[in-house]
Amino acid sequence: MPSALLIVVGLVGLLGGAELVVRGGSGLAVRLGLTPIVVGVTVVSLGTSMPELAIGVDAARQGNAGLAVGNIVGTNLVNLLLILGLSALISPVTFDTRTLRFELPLMTGASLLLVLIALDGSLGTVDGIVLVLFGAGYTYGVLRSGRRESAPVKAKYDASYAKPARTWVDVLCLIAGLAVIVVGATLLVDGAVDVAISLGVSDAVIGLTIIAIGTSAPELVTTILSTVRGDRDIALGNLLGSSVYNIAIILGITVLVAPGAVEVPSEVLESDLILMAAAAVACVPVFLSGRRMTRLEGALFVTAYAAYLTWLLLTRA
Repeated sequence: MPSALLIVVGLVGLLGGAELVVRGGSGLAVRLGLTPIVVGVTVVSLGTSMPELAIGVDAARQGNAGLAVGNIVGTNLVNLLLILGLSALISPVTFDTRTLRFELPLMTGASLLLVLIALDGSLGTVDGIVLVLFGAGYTYGVLRSGRRESAPVKAKYDASYAKPARTWVDVLCLIAGLAVIVVGATLLVDGAVDVAISLGVSDAVIGLTIIAIGTSAPELVTTILSTVRGDRDIALGNLLGSSVYNIAIILGITVLVAPGAVEVPSEVLESDLILMAAAAVACVPVFLSGRRMTRLEGALFVTAYAAYLTWLLLTRA
């Protein structure tokens, strides 16, 4: 199968599998007694991050560390600059207290933590444990804060996630989704590596571009549609939650299951990773200034991503 076709089929498998995992996982979580708001911020955020996990594990085991790390960094850049920026460009974003006090500082903290532990050029077992523990702490915080949310916020999540199907349907969706994601990740990694070799570029560049944008498609579509419909609070919460899980849980598990230390390519460490952390830090004053993100600020975020992508393709492709 041609490399380009492998990538397309792999991406379709990842996106379809993620949708099945989110549906099945959400239904089972509600049946197990989790509140819809907790399901929305944890299960759904993790579900949409499953493609990144499958790609990371498969790439790390094949020795393509650049692809594994590049995908996480690239996906978070897409989330924070492109998707968030486009949402504000369409309509100014107003942030609630929960986002400002919880998701924002932890998303920023996760980004800075990754830069700190990656400074030596590799991520080992201890680093993986630190990341996973950070993710566990974030989840614990979600569980606690979910109990204290206001009635209007809970009502929104109830409307979105309190409609489980039959248990066997949820289980079937979850199992099928995971299986499809595993197959899709294998095809995508194989195709991406072949393309990188044929074009003479690093696998990190492929992870930062084609794969990162492709695996961010669910968040992009969900956030934009929610913005157009005027109900994007849940989508934005999931976007920030997914950004935390990408770094903490997804990359953490990838590092722990890798046969050895996961090397962070020097070009990623010196530029892309720093830019990801800078984007996260930039969100702080933007979010806190009037508790909203204006169209101008959204345009600046989108322009920053376009400039980064152009620079990346011109200098490293």
